[in-house]
Amino acid sequence: MLAVSAFAAGLLFGLGLIVSRMADPAKVLGFLDITGRWDPSLALVMGGAVAVGAAAFAVARRRGKTLFGAPISWPAATRLDRPLMVGSAIFGIGWGLAGFCPGPALVAASSGQSKAWLFFLAMLAGMALHSLFTRRLAART
Repeated sequence: MLAVSAFAAGLLFGLGLIVSRMADPAKVLGFLDITGRWDPSLALVMGGAVAVGAAAFAVARRRGKTLFGAPISWPAATRLDRPLMVGSAIFGIGWGLAGFCPGPALVAASSGQSKAWLFFLAMLAGMALHSLFTRRLAART
């Protein structure tokens, strides 16, 4: 049942990305271009997502477990630190250059967009470099 619910949630998320045009890099770049021909329509999509997410997290915090009874593991970190800020900046730069973030890139790649595949491969390379860097850093300490 857990796999079915995960599939349904992923399908709903992917459909939402397609309907909202978040998987279209031109639409996303239009939203990010605040000094040019700004398209504010994605702000409504993001605002709606934040509202739904905030409500869902509030319910999850009160319940303390998932709908299927599994315990919820909350992050231990609660403060803004340098790695979070640097990672956020890298994410934002990549989003602004490519018009993709991970979820929409997977949706676009599944429809055969070559730019999305390029982004996806670059994302995997970045993840591999991060893993290598953190392992080497841990080995030194």
